[in-house]
Amino acid sequence: MSDIKTYKDLLIWQKGILLVKVVYNNIEGFPKDEVFGLTSQIKRSAVSIPSNIAEGWGRGSTLSYLHFLKIARGSLFELETQLIIANELSFISELKFNELTQIITEESKMLNAFIKSLSK
Repeated sequence: MSDIKTYKDLLIWQKGILLVKVVYNNIEGFPKDEVFGLTSQIKRSAVSIPSNIAEGWGRGSTLSYLHFLKIARGSLFELETQLIIANELSFISELKFNELTQIITEESKMLNAFIKSLSK
């Protein structure tokens, strides 16, 4: 972990940024009346993931960082739930949903492993 000088070097942050980009690119076709509903919630949840990883890094203590990593994980689960709802309502194609779910699963595993390693 000696090569990590900033939160931007963390793979969990990089994967979080990728997830934000994929989310934004894949929800453009949602119904216009969802702009201030589900679309807004999905964007907020996605942006919250790398943002909390970065904020926790800046707090300067492991305990505080763990707290923000857990918030990021909660936002990830929130995003996953919102995408399941969007899929159930046929706002997103099965292909796009599966792509997003794969990234979410990878990010979840990485976050869980990082939280576990810092908890020791």
